[in-house]
Amino acid sequence: MNNKIQSEKHTLFSKIPAVEKLLQLETVRKLCEEYPENYVHSLARRVVEDVRTAISSGSITSVDTIPSMDDLAQWIEDHIKTEMSPKLMRAINGAGVILHTGLGRAPLAKSAQDALRETAARYAILATDRESGKRGDRNRHVVEMLKELTGAEDALVVNNNSAAVMLALNTFGDGREAIVSRGELVEIGGAFRVPDVMARSGSIMVEVGTTNKTHLRDYENAITDQTAYILKVHTSNYRIEGFHQDVSIRDLKTLTEKHGLIILHDIGSGAMVDLRKWGLTYEPTVPEAIADGADVVTFSGDKLLGGPQCGVIVGRKDLIDKMKRNPLMRAFRVDKLILSALNGTLKLFLDPDKLPETHPVYAMMNAPMDNVKRRAQRIKRMIRDVAGEFLEVELETSYSEMGSGALPARPIPTYVVTLIAHKLSPTRLASSLRMSNPPLFTRIEDEKVIIDARTIADDEVRLLKDVFQQCTNVRFAPEHWIKWDLSVDPDSTKSGSDELPAIG
Repeated sequence: MNNKIQSEKHTLFSKIPAVEKLLQLETVRKLCEEYPENYVHSLARRVVEDVRTAISSGSITSVDTIPSMDDLAQWIEDHIKTEMSPKLMRAINGAGVILHTGLGRAPLAKSAQDALRETAARYAILATDRESGKRGDRNRHVVEMLKELTGAEDALVVNNNSAAVMLALNTFGDGREAIVSRGELVEIGGAFRVPDVMARSGSIMVEVGTTNKTHLRDYENAITDQTAYILKVHTSNYRIEGFHQDVSIRDLKTLTEKHGLIILHDIGSGAMVDLRKWGLTYEPTVPEAIADGADVVTFSGDKLLGGPQCGVIVGRKDLIDKMKRNPLMRAFRVDKLILSALNGTLKLFLDPDKLPETHPVYAMMNAPMDNVKRRAQRIKRMIRDVAGEFLEVELETSYSEMGSGALPARPIPTYVVTLIAHKLSPTRLASSLRMSNPPLFTRIEDEKVIIDARTIADDEVRLLKDVFQQCTNVRFAPEHWIKWDLSVDPDSTKSGSDELPAIG
């Protein structure tokens, strides 16, 4: 029996296209002219070796399943175009998460895009003083705007809010005690926990209160001559309902003034304006935190501010100056692109009433349901026209969410288009849409693939036609279910399976 298997494999090995002949194909020769020749030759050797490996492992068991030279050439061409295309390619967010961390969070406003283009294409006055010609402070490009918007004495920008918190805690608490409520020891994305940050900063954490209730007396009883600061953390990524109490910044201020301490307030989500004016839930704002007496406030630049990824620190000038002198500042500083995009974003908040017209995040949050419904209806019609033969397409009401730990448990009403494929599982259908160009990201609920119209821009609806045409031509059509791909588990191609093998 073993001899027979070996003989069959030997026959299959003899049918593998030779690398030299593969390189002589017109398609491959053109690739060698357009792309680095050594790279194309390397891929040709690799794909032939992959066929050999597939035969050895039993993935290829008959002559008629060995890919032809044209198949191999097509794989090389597809692979090169994929690898040479921009890795941070545009994506369509149909998942209904406005601040989608996996998709880069906030789309930047036009003013921020314009600022980026101007700065990226040329030299820029980043850290040079024009009058003296000497080295200057790079943060000056955004400081005045942040002071105007928040009421703080000074400001500083670092590469994300975790860096902002770390810099503040290390500057004021290294080797000293820091008091924090147990109800505020939060964990953010990626298992990044406040206690861990405090430990790394050198601060000695002193927990007070309980998970759901902390009183002013709890803080006062914990103060010693080793206490450096009180840390107040806004629990922006979850909410406690019911039997709950915490201590306000204003109440803490009377305590810290009495004992000569400072208040560090991590407000996290970075709301600059009161969202209730648009019918959304209340979220504490940075200006309120400064007005209430916080000495230093840290927040994200890419959450409710809707700018580039960065961490912003505002507060007392003497404290900001001390943080600037911390050696960690060198590791945490941002470049000209971040500062220019942040400046272009901050300008929009000078006229907050116009944010739904000028700022993409606020436009999505505040889009009227009638507008969202019309967009969903366009999407539904387009999908039915292109892929109605393969998909059940319906319109339903649902909810979007803010995402990135902002406005937790506060869903935003929306309209969605639901998809059920006749021959594909929801997981495989969603995967096929993600692998299109541009990729479409969705969510799955109740065994349906969901496309949320709130997070899709009007000018992206036409792009969805290309997405579904690609998927219809390659992935949905039954004649393409079993298509050669060396990465396919042979079990996944068995008759009756609802899972579509990956396309090479």
